[in-house]
Amino acid sequence: MDMTPTIAIHMSAALGALLMGPWALWSRLGTTQRPRLHRAVGYAWVTLMLAGSITAIFIRDTRLPNVWGYTPIHLLIPVTLGGLYVAIHAVMHRAYDVHRKTMQYLYWLACVIPGMFTLLPGRLLGKIVWGY
Repeated sequence: MDMTPTIAIHMSAALGALLMGPWALWSRLGTTQRPRLHRAVGYAWVTLMLAGSITAIFIRDTRLPNVWGYTPIHLLIPVTLGGLYVAIHAVMHRAYDVHRKTMQYLYWLACVIPGMFTLLPGRLLGKIVWGY
């Protein structure tokens, strides 16, 4: 698979979300809370996650086991979009505990774990990083 504009946008959004996630999650921890920082970084993180999810719809791989070009990792698209909806709905209704837990799960399930899979040998990012 070659680096297409869609893949470049997807990788940029995913990497940005991966790096920005801890900043958003930890700006509300402990006694030093920064709600403006948390909100600003949170909006940016949600935007990056949306960009990553939407661009993932257009990335297909026919070399791996797939259905119409969609591989099992594409199952994370509805999980991510649904999780973002739940988290935003929760914060709008002041269910902050649901919001916090949903965002933490999303960070791990939609950023960290898929990020590790993309580094496998044979995947595009794996080839770039490891050279094979």
